[in-house]
Amino acid sequence: MKPNLLIYLKGVAMGAADIVPGVSGGTIALITGIYEELIESIKNINFKLFKTLIDKGIKQFWKQLNGNFLIILLSGIFSSVILLAQIIVFLLENHEYKIWGFFFGLIIASAFLILKDIESLDIMPLFLLFFGISVGVAISLSNTTTLPNTYFYIFLTGSIAITAMILPGISGSFILLLLSKYEYILNSVKNFNIDVILVFGLGCVFGLLIFSRLLHFLFQNFKDNLLGLLSGILIGSLLKIWPFQKTLSTRVNSDGIEEAVITQPVLPNAQDMESILIFLISAVIGYLLIIFIQKKSIS
Repeated sequence: MKPNLLIYLKGVAMGAADIVPGVSGGTIALITGIYEELIESIKNINFKLFKTLIDKGIKQFWKQLNGNFLIILLSGIFSSVILLAQIIVFLLENHEYKIWGFFFGLIIASAFLILKDIESLDIMPLFLLFFGISVGVAISLSNTTTLPNTYFYIFLTGSIAITAMILPGISGSFILLLLSKYEYILNSVKNFNIDVILVFGLGCVFGLLIFSRLLHFLFQNFKDNLLGLLSGILIGSLLKIWPFQKTLSTRVNSDGIEEAVITQPVLPNAQDMESILIFLISAVIGYLLIIFIQKKSIS
């Protein structure tokens, strides 16, 4: 029972990390010593596994899947996400500058640490760094909140986000944030919108089975180029979570609440010094948290 409880608690820690932009569940898996077992278990999910189910039965299938490990770990992740979704939605609604400042610091630190992992910063990684910054800025300024919350788009965001969640240093929640689906998915989890959770979950399964192998291949063979691109996107996307915005256009959502549709980043008003200080202090806390986690992962 004790090893199972430990795996569950590691899942809880991974879920807590995955729900916060800038913190990677893969990093937590690395710190807690289960990363290799997790990746190997995911890679074992293939056609051969289902052939084993047909030829040798459920017991051998479950053993080859490493089912006990995966189900206990996923239970920990899921329970953590359910709990923290309530907290983060509350913070987003009531402590805007604190939470966005905290996320800002997390993402800056993550970008710098990814850059440090580049072994040879030659022309191509450098080009991809600046290209990634341009992409991040373009997406941040594109006001993609106007995109509909269709099942197809929810499925796609789940597929993309899960690939980031299993890589150390890359945050799946950051991907949701970049795709303008972070708050929507959080609220869906908080309110137990089963249809949205199910479609998102199916997208995650699809991403694990398909995209994660491609991303793993790129990471193994084009690591410096991939890290350059990813760090650039992280840096460029900081505009996405900059809380000082000027509203250019609004709409009334399905709940009858007026919300911003088109916004523009602006410099903070010097008269609003309290909000500026709260944002900066929260950003420093987020930055230091990532540095602490990184030191634990290599100690």
